[in-house]
Amino acid sequence: MADDADTPSRDYRETVFLPDTPFPMRGGLPQKEPEILARWAEADLYNAIRAARQEAGAPLFVLHDGPPYANGAIHIGHALQKTLKDFVVRSRFALGYDVDYVPGWDCHGLPIEWKIEEELRGQGRRKDEVSKAEFRERCREYADHWIGVQMEGFKRLGVLGDWENRYATMDYSSEAAIVAEFHKFVASGQLYRGSKPVMWSPVERTALADAEVEYHDHVSPTVWVKFPVVDYTPYQGLTDGDDEAPSPAGSAEAQARVDSSLNGDQACIVIWTTTPWTIPANRAISYNRAIAYGVYEVEAMETGLEFEPWAKPGDRLILADKLTADVFSAAKIASARRLETFDPAGMVCEHPLAALDTHYSFPVPLLDGDHVTEDAGTGFVHTAPGHGADDYLVWLAHGHREIPETVDADGAYYPNVPLFGGLKVLETEGKKAGKFGPANGAVMDRLIEAHRLLARGRLAHSYPHSWRSKAPVIFRNTPQWFVRMDEPLKDGRTLRETAIEAIEATTFHPEAGRNRIRAMVESRPDWLLSRQRAWGSPLAMFVDKETGHPLHDETVNAKIVDLIAKEGADAWFTRPVSDFLGIHDPERFEKVEDILDVWFDSGSTHAFTLEGRRNTRWPADLYLEGSDQHRGWFQSSLLESSGTRGRAPYDAVLTHGFTVDENGEKMSKSKGNTIEPQTVIKDSGAEILRLWAAMADYTDDQRIGKTVLATTTDAYRKLRNTVRYLLGALAGFTEAERVEPADMPPLERFILHRLWELDGQVRTAYRDYIFQDAARPVLEFCQNELSSLFFDIRRDALYCDQPDSMRRRAARTVMDLVFERLTIWMSPLIPFTTEEAWTTRFPDLGSNCLRTFPETPADWANPAEADRWAKVQAVTSVVTGALEVERREKRMGAALEAAPKVHVTDAALIAAFDGLDVAEVLRTSQATLIEGDGPAGAFRLAETPGVAVEPVRAEGVKCARSWRILPEVGSDSRYPDLSLRDAQAVAAWDAARA
Repeated sequence: MADDADTPSRDYRETVFLPDTPFPMRGGLPQKEPEILARWAEADLYNAIRAARQEAGAPLFVLHDGPPYANGAIHIGHALQKTLKDFVVRSRFALGYDVDYVPGWDCHGLPIEWKIEEELRGQGRRKDEVSKAEFRERCREYADHWIGVQMEGFKRLGVLGDWENRYATMDYSSEAAIVAEFHKFVASGQLYRGSKPVMWSPVERTALADAEVEYHDHVSPTVWVKFPVVDYTPYQGLTDGDDEAPSPAGSAEAQARVDSSLNGDQACIVIWTTTPWTIPANRAISYNRAIAYGVYEVEAMETGLEFEPWAKPGDRLILADKLTADVFSAAKIASARRLETFDPAGMVCEHPLAALDTHYSFPVPLLDGDHVTEDAGTGFVHTAPGHGADDYLVWLAHGHREIPETVDADGAYYPNVPLFGGLKVLETEGKKAGKFGPANGAVMDRLIEAHRLLARGRLAHSYPHSWRSKAPVIFRNTPQWFVRMDEPLKDGRTLRETAIEAIEATTFHPEAGRNRIRAMVESRPDWLLSRQRAWGSPLAMFVDKETGHPLHDETVNAKIVDLIAKEGADAWFTRPVSDFLGIHDPERFEKVEDILDVWFDSGSTHAFTLEGRRNTRWPADLYLEGSDQHRGWFQSSLLESSGTRGRAPYDAVLTHGFTVDENGEKMSKSKGNTIEPQTVIKDSGAEILRLWAAMADYTDDQRIGKTVLATTTDAYRKLRNTVRYLLGALAGFTEAERVEPADMPPLERFILHRLWELDGQVRTAYRDYIFQDAARPVLEFCQNELSSLFFDIRRDALYCDQPDSMRRRAARTVMDLVFERLTIWMSPLIPFTTEEAWTTRFPDLGSNCLRTFPETPADWANPAEADRWAKVQAVTSVVTGALEVERREKRMGAALEAAPKVHVTDAALIAAFDGLDVAEVLRTSQATLIEGDGPAGAFRLAETPGVAVEPVRAEGVKCARSWRILPEVGSDSRYPDLSLRDAQAVAAWDAARA
């Protein structure tokens, strides 16, 4: 402060107590963070904290890690998720818990199989030319490599965990535990083999579960197909929920209508479908008894068309009344008249391909089904029970059991399918993989030939795709192994009921997650477990060839699990069956070669990560993953645990949104809008990514990009400067300086009050996992109450008061308390910076991460001081506004040149300044507080009525040390260019050095 005096008699700079710290203004995080990580690794920090907590008798908290897939370097989504988990781990440590967190990896599945197949093709080899043992070993080596790469990426983010004992689903012990969990489902009778339509990926040649499917925009061909009504048969089967077969009224009348006006080609039921390739598999037509149907006769066709429509005047079409306009538009029908109401019950149609091949001469019954709606189409649903879930269910509900098989594993018609044998629905190889094959076109051509195509078109719609290959999937009837969702177990509850009860007993963050996963569990089909691939944990069981039932033998199962634990799952595929079957005849039993759904793998991780390990427990306190895992890991873990243990493996579930770019768009390399965490770390440091995650509302999608990161960097810089100022101002602070709160000035008591408030907010935020509610209030406190108020007002006292002055000691005491709390409050979020700050000040006290939140005395609460300083700051804002005008008009420079006259009409505002040095609070050399309105020309702010300011210049001489302008400067003859306060301080400084 002293280097700008007009003609100082000496250089007073050495007598000013300026901040002094080696803590740099620039973080240099890309260089500093690896140094801190190395120290943490050397100290085995995670285990050191656990040991300290266990010694203190701390309560246990278990965060079970949802395993990322061991395929490729970490991306921004990984960075967000693992950082959120680290917030949980570190904040629970800081709250005084012993935290168990074992990072893990999901290793089995198609993506790795594909990578190995690509490698083999690059070597000129085919997968079928490689033994299963060699193929699986290649997969294992590939996964192991990426576990190492990802682990280093997560560590670089600062993630604490038991890395030395990480888990992986491909570990021999893990595979053995997964198989043992599978055996529990076999033993309980929940497992069965069924033939039903499942989502099938022809490109991957395997069945897919719901969680392995995602929906993308897709363009499909659409067809309106005519099914001639040929017969009436009173239906004798049972409908779902009925006790007796229905006997439609008017049977004779219905038969007479078929025999007359509805006979043959004269009347056709019209269906609409986006999968023409399923027409050869059609076995029925579904309708809804709640829908009104009519028979319509075409009167005229549209004219001026460039093609000849397939409909013609005189055609009789049966449709839902509500949908006639849409159908007529597609068929280019200009007008039609309604002949009569149509009751579909008991009607029978001819297959549209019957005229071309006798194979299709079977009757096509009409079946009542609640899944049929009037939202689109014709009001009738083409029903191919081998290629649709609703189709399958309505077919079974009406007493049918035979499910036709028309499409093979490669997505091609079986050779025995008349007219279409060998044609592919989807291409599975080369550049056209995933595109439509010739099947759709061939079916439409045959329908035209049979005069059964009414219209066709194209539809852009949402369609299921494999989440791995991104290729479209189909529904295909195949024999698979399932877990029953609705079969009562020993306790009388079904798996679905048990899971739903578990959902109700779980805490969800946010609460909306409960309804989401509940809706999925309520509506999901039986759990499809089997996959026809090579890289995974096996359905390690034997099936009796005579009965078709799994072998139940605990000795055999124990042998299977034991060998897999010793040799890995490869043992199941390479060892002869005699090594497992013991006394049983190998000729009698079929060895199942399928592998388990990878979601069963990851859903079983609780069994071998939380059970059987020291210093942990089952169930976990928390599972944390992205919101997509309501249908993935959260659900598979729920179902696996509910089926084997009768409850969820977690007490609480936390979900976060996805990372998107700054415009809210999904990130894509093709768009060039991706943000790679490695780049951010290299340029700015992991701390910036962590602070971004801390400040975001993770319950929604998180935006990230250059602008967002720049804003985050600016917030970090302000926080770092606050910490740096504290360190500099606390240089040399000792316990001898400490002042009791009761002896502190009002400003310090106000800051203590804010610390008390923040302590409650921060603890609550961390307990409830609302990390932005910890980060943002602390950042705002640093900017508003510390930098703009406390530091600004106390800067003069800190720099220029004598070291033993009560005001300076009180200020430094509060700064010490702020530093103590700030460094641990923010440690879970920005651990590198808080570690650097703590060890800069206390190099011999160990890691900041070992600390817990200090207790904040209740008597720091001081609402009266909070109210006082709200009023003071309201008045200060008017003074600041007045001085800004003076500076802008160049009538005044620094605030220390001013001696404002502050006119206040509100007695409460005036009373707020009782006991305060008004000039010090206003950061001016002098100031006068006057009760009254003030002159008309005084400065005022509309938002602060009753306050008027005259920005008067200060009178006196500028102090050469503090730069305050005061009449008293020169009163002490020893120091003619100093104020009295400064003269006393320098005299003491000189005496101490005499």
